[in-house]
Formats: sequence, C-alpha cells, structure tokens
Amino acid sequence: MAAKAELISNSVQEMALNGKEPPVKYFCKGNDVGFLDASVPLIDIPVVDLGLLTSSSTSAQELEKFHLAVISRGCFQVVNHGMTSSFLDKIRDVSKRFFALSMEDKQKYSREADSIEGYGNDMILSDHQTIDWSDRLYLTISPEDQRKIKFWPENSKDFRETLNEYTMKLQEINEILLRAMAMSLNLEESSFLDQYGERPLVAARFNFYPPCPRPDRILGVKPHADASAITFLLQDKEVEGLQFLKDNQWFRVPIIPHALLINVGDQVEVNSIIFKCLFFLFAGANGITL
Repeated sequence: MAAKAELISNSVQEMALNGKEPPVKYFCKGNDVGFLDASVPLIDIPVVDLGLLTSSSTSAQELEKFHLAVISRGCFQVVNHGMTSSFLDKIRDVSKRFFALSMEDKQKYSREADSIEGYGNDMILSDHQTIDWSDRLYLTISPEDQRKIKFWPENSKDFRETLNEYTMKLQEINEILLRAMAMSLNLEESSFLDQYGERPLVAARFNFYPPCPRPDRILGVKPHADASAITFLLQDKEVEGLQFLKDNQWFRVPIIPHALLINVGDQVEVNSIIFKCLFFLFAGANGITL
C-alpha cells in the first residue's frame, strides 16, 4: 500500500530563525554523513560559449569542446547565452523577494499534501526519511494549459513576466544544446528534440537554503540524479554550495556569476544509449564492422 504524503508543519526558514536544534528527521544517517566532508576540492567545470557554438566559423571547434564536456563531466557552464548579467540578477531578485515575504503571504501559495507544485519542502513519505534543509517554490511552466496559476506569486508585479521571459530564453538555449548533443554523437540534428515532441514538460524550481545550525550533519539537498533531459541552474552569485560526483569523489562547483550551469539529465543519457544501440543494429545489418 502506497504511503500517504504529508506536509511539514514548519518551514526551514522558520526553524533557522528560532535558533533551536533542528528535528532529528533533518539529520543525515549512515553513509550519507560522508557527504558532509568540508574538505571537498574545487574542480574546473568546462565552459561552453554558445555564441561560438552557433557560429558557422567556430561551431566545429566549439562542438568538439562541448562533446568533451558532456562525456567527461555530464555538466558544464554556458556563457554568451544571450541573457545579460542584469537580467540574471533580476531572476535572483524576484526569487529573494518571494522568500522574504511574511510566512502568512508565502503560505498563500503552499502546495497540497500529494503534490510538489507550489511553495513548501519535502513530502513526508516515511517516518525514516531524511528531509532537505531547504524551502522551495515549484511551478509548472509548460505545457501552458497545465500551469497552476494559483501558485504563481503576485507579490511582485514583474514575477510572472520575468519568469516567462526567462523560460522562453531557456527553451531557445535548450533547443540549441539538444541539437548540438545530437550532432556531437553523429546523429540526426533533431534526434533528441523529436523524442520530446511539441509539449515537453518544463518546470521551474526556486530553492532557498537558510543558514543551518548543524552543517556538520544536515544537507540542503540530498545526493541525487536529475531525471530531466536538461537542468538549467542559476547559482547564487556569492554563496557556493553545489557539488557533483565524479569517479566516486565529490567536487565543489565554482561560481561564474553570468553563466548558466547545465546538467545533462537521465532522459538524455538513456536516449543517447538507445540511439547508439539502434545505430549499431542498423550498421550491423548493412555489413559495417564497428
């Protein structure tokens, strides 16, 4: 019988303000404690210039650089993406303004117990579950007929306009990257795009990580893989915290204020394997030795 999801009574932001010891459900258990090692090294993340990637004179060289970034890291930073630093700051600002609202105002957008859409934190599915030290606002962007506007904050007159503009720009970048991934694998340029059709699911998630009184035992977000095709992450300009796992070792991700961090998700990885298998089958059927 499936567990019934429950809501957490207090936000992490409230708990951070009261200064008390966090509840035990936030504390990492067993092997997860090892992820809290403060000596995690910093590693360079490949930087891809989108302008060079789309230019006829430089695309071949940048495509090779892009290909190496995807297969060696699975994530990379994108610059020259068409969004100004001031616009990215505006995205950060509307997010900060939402979380700066009173608790009463934020709760107007609270998610329901059986849904991730809206304002809140982790669903409680088990008494033994470890909870993330973060509050979040999760919104469906597209298909547009699946948007739940009641969860879109009205505290800022430009929140919806800014988010719309941001996601439209990201969808343009998404198309460029998916085409480039296909080309880097010697596939038809639209191979990945065709897999997701004309109504792909696009969601936005705003995360807030208040200062934690027990950073030696608590994580903002548990180790995980992204189930999406591509994740676009706009990091805080000053507070470092993102890490990724490579060759069984955790590394800190550097901040480039004007860049977007791109993480290749499980859907693209699975589809790339499927396409490779289909290519092998097709090539074998035509007597080609690989």
